[in-house]
Amino acid sequence: MGDNTEFELRGVNHLALVCSDMQQTVDFYSGVLGMPLIKTIELPMGWGQHFFFDCGGGNALAFFWFPDAPDAVPGISAPKNLPDRGELLSAVGSMNHIALDVAPDKIEEYRDKLIAKGVDVGVLLNHDDSEFGIAPAMQEGVFVRSIYFKDPDGILVEFAAWTRELGLPEDVRHEPRTAADRTA
Repeated sequence: MGDNTEFELRGVNHLALVCSDMQQTVDFYSGVLGMPLIKTIELPMGWGQHFFFDCGGGNALAFFWFPDAPDAVPGISAPKNLPDRGELLSAVGSMNHIALDVAPDKIEEYRDKLIAKGVDVGVLLNHDDSEFGIAPAMQEGVFVRSIYFKDPDGILVEFAAWTRELGLPEDVRHEPRTAADRTA
């Protein structure tokens, strides 16, 4: 992958999300996904809690619990459903999904394991550069394979497995769209 010539970044320290029920979040991320709970914080003045989970590679996934947080709005704060079920849209400034890196040879096993744990998991997607971005089977053009599922608060989670190194000239070939291109 490309080198950053401006800052020596070492990856994502943590991504902080908001949950409705911290116990339910701990049960899912530690109990179902096996991510160790590595730090808990009780925020001052009754503001809530902030818990951190190890998601591998020296990175963490964190959650805030606020007693007065507004409810999520599916289709705005996160997609309404899984991408293979026709949903991908979320609002500007929202976090669409979190993708956790997994080994390519484990993706099918991990899908089966999640299903066995009672998690509603989408189909295995082979992302490529075809018109619809999905190949029916693993082939040379596939750059990442993934599965999607939701946490108890409807946060979209992806297990993603890179199948090749990115950064080739053909990987960066689209002109960025602007606010003027939006239809909303």
